Amino acid sequence: MAELSFSTDDLARMRFCVSPMWQVGTSFRLLRSGVADPLHRPWLDQVRPRVAAAGLDRGWLSDLFPTAARYVPDFLNPTPPGPAPTLTEELAAVAATTPERVRKDLEPLRHHEGGLTGHLRAFHTDPRHGLERLVEEIEAYWELALAPYWARIRALLDADVRHRAWQAAEHGAEHLFNDLHPLAKWHDNALRLLDRRPRTFTRTAAGSGLLLIPCAFKGPGLSTLLAPSEPPQLAYRARGTGTLWEPRPVTGTAALAAVLGRTRTLLLAALDAPATTTELAARTGASMAGVSQNLAALRDAGLVTAHRTGRTVLYARTETSQALLTPPAPSS
Repeated sequence: MAELSFSTDDLARMRFCVSPMWQVGTSFRLLRSGVADPLHRPWLDQVRPRVAAAGLDRGWLSDLFPTAARYVPDFLNPTPPGPAPTLTEELAAVAATTPERVRKDLEPLRHHEGGLTGHLRAFHTDPRHGLERLVEEIEAYWELALAPYWARIRALLDADVRHRAWQAAEHGAEHLFNDLHPLAKWHDNALRLLDRRPRTFTRTAAGSGLLLIPCAFKGPGLSTLLAPSEPPQLAYRARGTGTLWEPRPVTGTAALAAVLGRTRTLLLAALDAPATTTELAARTGASMAGVSQNLAALRDAGLVTAHRTGRTVLYARTETSQALLTPPAPSS
């Protein structure tokens, strides 16, 4: 059991954060594990072939997120500057990591993996070059695996934060911690993590406060990150993850077709899962040229987003188009 003590100042500095980099790391490890996680099977079935085709399953990311070791280099999860940083902001912090910090954070991997090989050895030798290549790979992975789904993922994470904030407001921090995860318990001004080896996390090992980070792809356990002068980070599985990939109801197509037209409405309805132009043509029966033309118009209107990696372009619905497709029920 690990224990993190709290003062009133620490509780006052506690906050939630939706972190893209935590979603990158947890989703990539799940993807590489080969596990057919039933919670994420629709996402895994769609994303695994794309990631493999792009070679991202055997690059720098694959060495930095090994499936066997529990440890991930700390510099991959810099302290988020606010409640909802962008991926660009977090990658800027990753890219600014000093060579000394990179080498220090690679040492536990050397221990767990029995040495540094391949990309890790090159990373240790030339951290600057390694960081450049790593940022490029993360950007490519994000566009293929997460950006097309981000509106849906972000809605789940935001809902978790709102629920936890309500708990704290209504019942206090103790109730919040005790409901956060079965392995987290609040007792005697300390947060106890029951799945860790016995130790006490002192405030000399980390800064004041606490960052609570919900993750859509987190496994059943908890993840912690402690760095000197930085607030501890505690990542946990967001509530409602089991519903993340359920088909979203579409009920407003008739009314929307009267405004947008039948073909554009069909395209939006077919985008419950992100798709390429070719896939959308097959789903709707429209011509490739017609699909391309209508997608361009929908993108200009902010109703779809396009995500390119190499020759692949994936289109996805936005929350605006989702709201148009599921109008609120009439009030009684």
